[in-house]
Amino acid sequence: MLIVMHHKAGDKQIEAVVKAVAVLGLTAAPIPGSERTAIGVLGNKGYVDDSTIRDLPGVQEVIHVSKPYKLVSRDFHPRNTVVRVGDVEIGEGRCPVVVAGPCAVESEEQIVKTAKAVKKAGALLLRGGAFKPRTGPHTFQGLREEGLLLLAKAGKMTGLPIVTEVMSPDTVGLVAEHADLLQVGARNMQNFDLLRELGRIRKPVLLKRGMSATLEEFLAAAEYILDEGNHNVILCERGIRTFETATRNTLDLSVVPLAKELSHLPIMVDPSHATGKRSLVSPMAKAALVAGAHGVLVEVHPEPEKALSDGPQSLTFAGFERLMEEVKRLNAFLGFSEKAS
Repeated sequence: MLIVMHHKAGDKQIEAVVKAVAVLGLTAAPIPGSERTAIGVLGNKGYVDDSTIRDLPGVQEVIHVSKPYKLVSRDFHPRNTVVRVGDVEIGEGRCPVVVAGPCAVESEEQIVKTAKAVKKAGALLLRGGAFKPRTGPHTFQGLREEGLLLLAKAGKMTGLPIVTEVMSPDTVGLVAEHADLLQVGARNMQNFDLLRELGRIRKPVLLKRGMSATLEEFLAAAEYILDEGNHNVILCERGIRTFETATRNTLDLSVVPLAKELSHLPIMVDPSHATGKRSLVSPMAKAALVAGAHGVLVEVHPEPEKALSDGPQSLTFAGFERLMEEVKRLNAFLGFSEKAS
């Protein structure tokens, strides 16, 4: 339920509504706006009788919200959220951000070399996997804590904030010590214990859409994080599983404008995991930006043919440089400047 206050409502009237909500055994979350305050009501398991609230002084309207996500919804939070990662702002009105790096951290030489190359080409954040969830147990699972330290070292050397995946609640603290943006992979989108733990910290979170998740399930997963107090969440579309076998997944670009209609959270796109094909990464990255994505994640490797994971979808340094030149021209066409980052 959302309680919309009159634009002339004072602090005492707002406080009276908050107390009335508490009497119902629910939680009130005031949402100050530029013209008026709204009060979100959380904790209800079904319909709430608003008879004790709707006639209180200062109340203009009571809206019943049936969505399973409330804090994520524009009904509760109409203004766009901008998430800050290091010195980089991600969200509506900002120049789209390119995040680049290898699928997995393999060695100090590999990650440092890649970090320098993507920084030179114009990437603003460095990605790299230390803890790697893989389909089969006999494939490379990442260097784990060693990889995390190497990634952090490369980030400091280049000045790039780092993005890496966290897989379990008990490693959140460790990863948060070194990473600037904590990624939840597609397979963990509904790992609710992990989401709640991420909600208890204040580090930004990049939440990837599960490969079989509906948009409603995706946004409901984000709600777990916000419900624990962390509102610094970035959504990420990375392809969904369909009948098509020509690509690794099917990139659902329609979810970008739709998510922006339903939610105030920024949304990015990962064309590397979505397509699984190097030749498709560049055109789909640009298509994502045209669709309104606030950024893209691209896998880059010094020698993709020797990569320990996801080599076929990783760009070479030269390929990434070409993509960044195209992205810069596209951003200019879309009305963005580099200073808008």
